[in-house]
Amino acid sequence: MTMPTISDKSTQRPFIISRVLGAARERVWKAWTEQERLMQWFGPKGSKMPVAKMNFRQGGVCHFCLRSPDGHELWGKWDIREIVVPERFVFIHSFSDPAGGVTRHPMSPTWPLEMLSTVTFAERDGGTLLTVQWSPLNPTAEEGRTFDSSHESMKQGWSGTFVQLADYLAKV
Repeated sequence: MTMPTISDKSTQRPFIISRVLGAARERVWKAWTEQERLMQWFGPKGSKMPVAKMNFRQGGVCHFCLRSPDGHELWGKWDIREIVVPERFVFIHSFSDPAGGVTRHPMSPTWPLEMLSTVTFAERDGGTLLTVQWSPLNPTAEEGRTFDSSHESMKQGWSGTFVQLADYLAKV
């Protein structure tokens, strides 16, 4: 058995992205925590959420499908761990299959199986400072390296998601 070298270890920097939205915290909270609202905006820019089932409570699950503009479907699952209304909620995020089972990322087999996700909502100048933080949960060294090297692409994906959320909030 060989001992891991320092290069085998991931720094596992958390991924953190924030955006100030021009809507009251209560409205932004509802956009994230009510199934009907979440389905209208969540996902990278251009994607849709045609299917979702949400039981928003500690111990509850949100299981959903995201469809890209080209028709490709990705399933996801949130296992909700903590809710502090209207300040934050914490969940374990994973890719899923249509039946709700946990699966590997369909395009990255070395992506962490589970992510610890924290979404916070803070009042800021009449709007809301929304912050999303992701950290791999119990990753292998390879999964940690994949996560660490993916921050820029996560930033792009989440930036598009925030655009969709801002557009949704401007309409309701």
